[in-house]
Amino acid sequence: MKAKKEQAKGKAKEAAGRTVGNERLTAEGRADQMKGDARQAKEKIKDVLKD
Repeated sequence: MKAKKEQAKGKAKEAAGRTVGNERLTAEGRADQMKGDARQAKEKIKDVLKD
């Protein structure tokens, strides 16, 4: 669940950054999305190992 929130937050930040032309905000959004992707991958691995 945290992974999805982080990805959504990142997408929103990236879109806002692009809209206002703020490269820093755009980069932060991409970083948040990558964190969410990594967290989601970690959760999937944990689920596989549990089974």
